[in-house]
Amino acid sequence: MDHRPWLAHYPEGVAHTVDPDRYASLPQLLEEAFKAYAERPFSVCMDRWMSYGELDRHSAALGAWLQSLGLERGARVAVMLPNVPQFAVAMAAVLRAGYTCVNVNPLYTARELRHQLSDSGASAIVILENFAHTLAEVVEQTGVRHVAVTAMGDLLGGSYGAWITFAVRHLKKMVPPYQLPITNGRSVTPWREALQAGAGRTLAPHGTSLDDAAFLQYTGGTTGLSKGAELTQRNIVAAVLQAEAWFAPALDRVGDPAKVNSIAALPLYHIFALTLCLLAIRQGSHLTLIPNPRDIGKFVAVLKKRPFHLLPAVNTLFNALLQHPDFKTIDFKPLACTQAGGMAASEGTARAWQELTCCTMVEGWGMSETCAIGTNNPVTATRFSGTIGLPLPGIDIAIKDDEGRSLPAGSAGELCIRGPNVMRGYWNQPEETAQAFTADGFMRTGDIAVMDEQGSTRIVDRKKDMILVSGFNVYPNELENVISLCPGVLECAAVGVADEKQGEAIKVFVVRKDQSLSEDDVLRFCQERLTGYKRPRSIEFRDSLPKTNVGKILRRELRHA
Repeated sequence: MDHRPWLAHYPEGVAHTVDPDRYASLPQLLEEAFKAYAERPFSVCMDRWMSYGELDRHSAALGAWLQSLGLERGARVAVMLPNVPQFAVAMAAVLRAGYTCVNVNPLYTARELRHQLSDSGASAIVILENFAHTLAEVVEQTGVRHVAVTAMGDLLGGSYGAWITFAVRHLKKMVPPYQLPITNGRSVTPWREALQAGAGRTLAPHGTSLDDAAFLQYTGGTTGLSKGAELTQRNIVAAVLQAEAWFAPALDRVGDPAKVNSIAALPLYHIFALTLCLLAIRQGSHLTLIPNPRDIGKFVAVLKKRPFHLLPAVNTLFNALLQHPDFKTIDFKPLACTQAGGMAASEGTARAWQELTCCTMVEGWGMSETCAIGTNNPVTATRFSGTIGLPLPGIDIAIKDDEGRSLPAGSAGELCIRGPNVMRGYWNQPEETAQAFTADGFMRTGDIAVMDEQGSTRIVDRKKDMILVSGFNVYPNELENVISLCPGVLECAAVGVADEKQGEAIKVFVVRKDQSLSEDDVLRFCQERLTGYKRPRSIEFRDSLPKTNVGKILRRELRHA
């Protein structure tokens, strides 16, 4: 087998490698884009636009304010924001000031927030006031000394922004009462005061390089205690250039990059959306920010307002959109790329999507540790493949056994990855880092996969999610993909449950879109399509399935249900 057989199957014009060293630092990439595209729109949120020039000015001011706090070089600054204009401003400010950005899920519980702030050693945080009550519970148990608090309407302009803030606080009552202690020298500063203070200062040179940490990106925690993947500036620049090269055949069809409208419904604190946000900056395109994608009605209404070209989402979000009656009234002709990731995309959802939109769902794979996309199907694909595609430019993929030996094509083993986008290691966890890498420099992903002769890879599951039925390996993804095609099934999840005879038996949890669907209907469907040991022993119907905040189904919760 060729060392990189996938290169022969790249779309025409897609580079085989990228050179992150074309930039001296990640802030250089940002600042060059801000200056070059100053007059272009960068984002739109609630019908209010922010230009690249405004992003430049606001982030320079906030960065100068952060520097005025006297933080040490490389200090960790947490950002706990949903998809509002303040996110890009805060992210850019932290990087331009010479610090490391710690992205925090705004929906974290107090326990989860305390762990991440303490583990990262964050000394400052930028937070939306809606979530400040959570911080107030734990801030004194962390090293956070400076807090910048922003309101929903702070960057939505004058009277309109003030009205949005008033509505969120007093009409929708979405800001629980909080009191952040200012003992022991802790400061709490409103967003606008921080910007005003920083605007009167000069942003000092950041003094960082590609070898410095850019982000501590915490893993989702679906497989254990959340760990901080240390992503260097080189990792991030490489990932942005890889994504730019890969998506070019689709986005070039739009023409002027300034016209490219990418939908940011996935949370920007998540590595998938974060990388696509940085790709937009690199290209000078713009983002439509969706602060609350769970409100599918409002989400669909936004999609109807203007042409959109790149729509990244997880399978559960695609499913929710397809179920909304107004979704079919959208004009999908401008849609150049439908990007699935974050979890396995099901064939049933992909088929329904293509029938409605005439746009192929392109599935990719990645992790926080790989700066999002590690492999992807070609954006020129005309049908859903059911695979995770090919490694992106400059990335090597290998299928290895437990001893780190590479396996031949067609063999199932652990998916391992090596490339300039792969993390340096886990923050302050040398043992975890050592265990994560093989002797030849590949990172173990924990995913079981098979690669074919062309270099296309298929995930068969997570190591720990595998079900052992009478000595046979059963992979839940395969079962879920089949059952998703059963008429009347909206979503499903398969888990192994203890069984005295077989070791484990298969149980499937199903959310119905047709309430007349019965257990016998599903079992008959499986009997026709799955070999005996892969057939579920029982079916349980539920109104919903437990998910992470980015839409991944939590099988571990179902196993213990």
